[in-house]
Amino acid sequence: MGTIVSFHAHPDDESIATAGTLAKAAKAGHRVVLVFATRGELGEPVPGVLAEGEQLSVRRSQECLDSAKVLGAARVEWLGYTDSGMMGEPSNDAGYCFWQASVEHAAKRLAVILDEEEPDVLTTYDDNGAYGHPDHIQVHRVGKRAAELSAVPVVAQQTINRDWMLRGMQGLKDSGETPEGWDMPDNVPPPTFGKPEAEITHRVEAVDFTDQKRASMRCHASQMGPDHFMLAMPDPIFALGFGTEFYVVSDPPSPAAAPELFTDLFLPLR
Repeated sequence: MGTIVSFHAHPDDESIATAGTLAKAAKAGHRVVLVFATRGELGEPVPGVLAEGEQLSVRRSQECLDSAKVLGAARVEWLGYTDSGMMGEPSNDAGYCFWQASVEHAAKRLAVILDEEEPDVLTTYDDNGAYGHPDHIQVHRVGKRAAELSAVPVVAQQTINRDWMLRGMQGLKDSGETPEGWDMPDNVPPPTFGKPEAEITHRVEAVDFTDQKRASMRCHASQMGPDHFMLAMPDPIFALGFGTEFYVVSDPPSPAAAPELFTDLFLPLR
């Protein structure tokens, strides 16, 4: 069996972006490892969810561990940086935040874990961090360099298939099958989200793991209450929107050299 290391910016990113892939890998007997750059200190907690005096970073760390258990992950690590906040905020300038970290130094921290695990696949994000968050962009940069340092065979950059999402939403509108009481969001995804389908190389079909994916999301209760739009989606729409996960693999190995984990999970998009 192989090993997949999934590198993320904040707690709950693993649930939204790669939970289907990770749950599917674990079910197949592969080793799953989660690494977080930060503990999500600047997240906006759901009102009333924190106990008096409870620190958000401590709560979110525990939520990572709960999510890892749901997904079948064998190990969880943090690189020790702090949340940078959304792009353009003053928090981007804090000297200890992930956005300000030296890519080379952060990559060496991650490479320590990669050298221990010797993964077949490392998941990161696309070069815009899927939606432009500075910590997500930094995950792309740091993950790419760490993979070079540790000679990881495959780097799979998680992304949003913008064209596929728009087609699915338009199809629901045209069919008139949108469930009663559920409003279809307008202008989703924004033009800064994800990649056009022509730039995406691989997909992971994880419809059979959407229950685990949603359970993983629910673990992050400090960020996603029961009325969060992703958790409130009817099951068929959630499966349609989140049951396939998309990746850019810039330098895929030849079929003869590709790790079994990669060929089993990651299907060519075309």
